[in-house]
Amino acid sequence: MQSGYYSATGGMVAQFHRLNTTTNNLANMNSAGFKRDEMIFGDYLRVSQDKRDNLPLENHTKDSARFYNRSTTRVPQVVDQFSDFSVGTIKQSSNTLDLAITEKELFFAVSTPNGNRLTRNGAFTTNSDGILVTKEGFKVLDASMKPIEIDLSQNIGFDKNGEFTNGDNTGSLMVVQPENLKTLQKEGNGLFKLPDENEFISVEESLSIRQGYLETSNVNAVIEMSHLIEANRMVSMYQKVMDTQMNELNRDAIEKVGSTKS
Repeated sequence: MQSGYYSATGGMVAQFHRLNTTTNNLANMNSAGFKRDEMIFGDYLRVSQDKRDNLPLENHTKDSARFYNRSTTRVPQVVDQFSDFSVGTIKQSSNTLDLAITEKELFFAVSTPNGNRLTRNGAFTTNSDGILVTKEGFKVLDASMKPIEIDLSQNIGFDKNGEFTNGDNTGSLMVVQPENLKTLQKEGNGLFKLPDENEFISVEESLSIRQGYLETSNVNAVIEMSHLIEANRMVSMYQKVMDTQMNELNRDAIEKVGSTKS
């Protein structure tokens, strides 16, 4: 009886995580360059079967049976979470400092108080010192990992490789291609942390920069709303299971206590 209650509780907790992820995706639907998150659900039995060969005991031994507790084998849980790096819709804007990347493996490099980070959000502007920055004020880096000075009184042009001309000033954006997107650690404000600083190497010919365009988020509102409805229904279902389990447990206990003879 209790095992069913705990299984339902685990399932509800897993759906709460899904609700948080889905609502965060929807909240960032209009954030330029945002990449939606997704979760993978599994259970203890699947995890045990995948990892049992790594256990110090053979499967057929009596001691190894304690790793194979059937009362918890079907508790749903989040086994993996990842970001979908597919490219969002590329839309034209009226800002010459707006830049979009058309390939999913590439990122802009910016300097933050916590160190250098990557971003797909190319909605750039300039600060009071004439430095190219993000909307949050993070400095955009050039190929030599230095801030970029922009003179707005002069025409500025970016080519497909990120090389720019601004009056007499020329340079190139740092466009980074991580070796493995799975290693990126997602942070707030559309930033990604690259664990290995040695991977901050600018791609010379990316052929993917488009000036006067922005990449929208890759969140599909219809799909996310369907996930939200499904998760809410699952939470309600698990709640009913928990109520049923507890009510039957209490009724069974009362009946047994009531039937006990002194």
